[in-house]
Amino acid sequence: MSSDWIDIGALEDIPARGARVVKTAMGCVAVFRTGADEVFALENSCPHKGGPLSEGIVHGNKVTCPLHNWVFSLETGEAQGADEGTVPTYPARIDSGRVLLEHSFLQSRMAAE
Repeated sequence: MSSDWIDIGALEDIPARGARVVKTAMGCVAVFRTGADEVFALENSCPHKGGPLSEGIVHGNKVTCPLHNWVFSLETGEAQGADEGTVPTYPARIDSGRVLLEHSFLQSRMAAE
């Protein structure tokens, strides 16, 4: 496992079609697990009204914001349908049942803020 990836826990610690919040120096990242055991990481705040996306409903490779039902692609962070907006995404992967976030990408995002 490369040292450029941060181990944030076991895949089984994130419920299927659910999320876990990881606190970073630049804010909270929502790490989602799909029904197909894929993982995606997005900023936890909806650009519409700041809703906590980690509390949204995961369906396929999308999440619906719990406040006003905006739907975002877990792959691109783009709003779907008539809604307009984008949520920042972060590289995430699974290695031997562990969920990893890319450390250097998180740092570069922090430096850009």
